[in-house]
Amino acid sequence: MTLQNLLDDLTIARHGATPLTWPATTPADLSEAYAVALAVREQRIATGEVPAGYKVGFTNRNIWQRYNVEAPIWGTVWQSSLTFCRPEKMGGTPEEVVSLQGLSEPRIEPEIIFCLRTAPPISCTLAQLAACIDWVAHGFEIVHTHFPAWKFTAAQGVADAGLHGRLLVGQTVKVPEDIQVAELTLALSGLRLKLYGEDVLIEEGAGTNVLDGPMQALHHFVQEIRATPNAPLLKAGDVVTTGTLTDAYPVQPGQCWSSQLEATGPVAEQLKGLKLRFK
Repeated sequence: MTLQNLLDDLTIARHGATPLTWPATTPADLSEAYAVALAVREQRIATGEVPAGYKVGFTNRNIWQRYNVEAPIWGTVWQSSLTFCRPEKMGGTPEEVVSLQGLSEPRIEPEIIFCLRTAPPISCTLAQLAACIDWVAHGFEIVHTHFPAWKFTAAQGVADAGLHGRLLVGQTVKVPEDIQVAELTLALSGLRLKLYGEDVLIEEGAGTNVLDGPMQALHHFVQEIRATPNAPLLKAGDVVTTGTLTDAYPVQPGQCWSSQLEATGPVAEQLKGLKLRFK
């Protein structure tokens, strides 16, 4: 299949929420997959869509075998797929109504999200990276796939928009410019999360599940995007979500899902749970 064939298939699948039936050898590898994904990105920008940042997927090693992957992937988050839960709606646990229209086999993932104050320097250390972070939040990514029954290769997941559907951001917590990176890293790694579906506890997750901690996952992403040929440059204002703290669970209209967080230490102790209602 030519690059144009792949782009046409992905465009039809995205607009129609229709399945992709590519053989396992398409794309051939991750290098080709990122070339396809970046071509789709440019195509969408040309039609007026605006990138808002990035998602990092499969940072949770506990689910690699289930999804037949061996390393994290990344993809683009769009202004059209990004929602900030408004403070005036946050009495108690923040709640947001989310449409699943246009998504294929959607699943929910509780994550930790960062926003960059400035672009990290090349080959940055964790301390340099921490100084570049504007805020941290807890939120949910709604992932989906156009490959039936969630059966795909890692390369296919990359080409299929990195599996990104929606990103819901809860209350943001400002990161002090002089924060001690060790304290921030430890606090975020140590957080605990409970995921509820219809008020039933589904799974408990931990910050350590995502490459040993959200800061480590963000650092990994910064290195990976710079190693990807023709990838965009990171910039101030980019939002980056760092991967699911639990497994990803199927969701459908009419359901309510929520999270509870427990954490100590700077920034992490201020993070709040979030509630979503799907329509």
